Amino acid sequence: MYKRILISTDGSEISQKAVESAVDLAKAAGAELFAISVKEPFPYSAISEMQPVPPQEFFDAQERIASERVKAVASVAGNAGVTCHAHTVEALHPWEAILDHAKTQNCDLVVMASHGRRGLSALLLGSETQKVLTHSSIPVLVIK
Repeated sequence: MYKRILISTDGSEISQKAVESAVDLAKAAGAELFAISVKEPFPYSAISEMQPVPPQEFFDAQERIASERVKAVASVAGNAGVTCHAHTVEALHPWEAILDHAKTQNCDLVVMASHGRRGLSALLLGSETQKVLTHSSIPVLVIK
């Protein structure tokens, strides 16, 4: 069975559902949980006066938000008696960061939420979950 499960969270309601499923699965399997939240990189502009916030302020806010997300996962896991390692990473493409983290942590399962976008909105917005599914060499459990 699975021993090292990666759960990706973006703080959304559907993501919370995936967290609960990952914690339940980890508890049943006696597995460790690895929580990850991906931070956006600073949107640099050629015209520095047009920056909405200073870079450090942006980085601090991104870290605070991502840390709160993985701490929430760790709290749910802790309440269930599951060991959880919480990490935040910065990446331009979240799906790549998720797969890289799964590899570096030797995870044998990735659990992710799917927002269920269809049609034109799915095409325009893309799907990090779909990209993880497409490129992953380990099993991916998608929670809807």
